[in-house]
Amino acid sequence: MRFQVYLPSAGLVPYVKQLVISENEEAAAYTVLPGTALVIGFQYRGRLAYLEEGREIPLAATGITGLRDTYRIFQNTAGIGSVLVIFRETAVGRFLKTPLHELFGESLSLEHFFDRGKLDDLEEKLAFAGHDAARIALVEQFLLNHLQQRPPDLLVSRALEYIHGSAGSIRIQELAAMLHTSASPLEKRFRAEVGASPKKYATIVRSQHVLAAMENGQMGYAEYLASFYDQSHFIKSFKKFAAVTPEKYLSRLK
Repeated sequence: MRFQVYLPSAGLVPYVKQLVISENEEAAAYTVLPGTALVIGFQYRGRLAYLEEGREIPLAATGITGLRDTYRIFQNTAGIGSVLVIFRETAVGRFLKTPLHELFGESLSLEHFFDRGKLDDLEEKLAFAGHDAARIALVEQFLLNHLQQRPPDLLVSRALEYIHGSAGSIRIQELAAMLHTSASPLEKRFRAEVGASPKKYATIVRSQHVLAAMENGQMGYAEYLASFYDQSHFIKSFKKFAAVTPEKYLSRLK
């Protein structure tokens, strides 16, 4: 498997964290844990699907995956090749007109958001491109052609800072008070910019923090455990996010 990371060009730096060329010559199933960034994928060969309740759900060659608070299992055909665009937390709204919260938990074809003819043209060019640089350039130009310039929502930007600064443990009422607003308008603006409610987003951040603490040999997840009614509730929540129990996750790290 090849997973090559590229930094975006100057015009996309405010919006894109990184672009990735992902290739796998073998058919494989793999688990993706929830993240804090929306991702757009462009398959230039092979196909991708995800598994849900024992069913295989095919994905479009060009698609977007919204934020999730649960893991998802993907499955690729042999010889797959993709360009992945990992966005900054408040950036996807500069390229799509659809309210981002409607994408939560979804994996949708880009034909819902962009002209089908332009997507067909891009898919054809990607398939015939001979190297990474050409594919990255094609995807970047497509994004730049659809960029809608508008100022960031500074309230949401500050809310993100507070959520990350607290490792996702901040309560939403406390967050709203720190921002001198109330929970309802904060949630509305946050969902529109980020693609999830502040509470759901904070849960993702907190869960990522717990996994990082476990991977670094720290016991930081004890604080996470303390926020639950009992151990069984903690285990259920952990498995929903990480696909396995805390015990099994720790055993994999040894």
